[in-house]
Amino acid sequence: MNQYETVFIVTPVLSDEQMKEAVKKYQGYLIENGAEIVHEEHWGMRRLSYPIQKKSTGFYHLVEYKASGEFIAELELSLKRDERIIRFLTVKLDKHAIAYNEKKRKKVKDAKEKGEA
Repeated sequence: MNQYETVFIVTPVLSDEQMKEAVKKYQGYLIENGAEIVHEEHWGMRRLSYPIQKKSTGFYHLVEYKASGEFIAELELSLKRDERIIRFLTVKLDKHAIAYNEKKRKKVKDAKEKGEA
């Protein structure tokens, strides 16, 4: 199993509850298909670099997970078909990216424990 990172942007016209439901749908989809979720981050509503479908903002969400390569095609097809998702990007992480992500998470965790963040 390889480690992947998917960032997707949910349309801003949804309510907060609808946005959370869309995120939970894909969390469940990953788990149902044997993927192991390593880390998740909700980045909140952010401004887009350029308008997508006449929208200038969107809810960003990142999921880092371990899954088989065949599953990625199914996940991306599901993301393409979902009208709530306006963009997504999936990246296969190499050993250096995995180490960097772990180091970054540890640094954030340590800062929170010290009360700096």
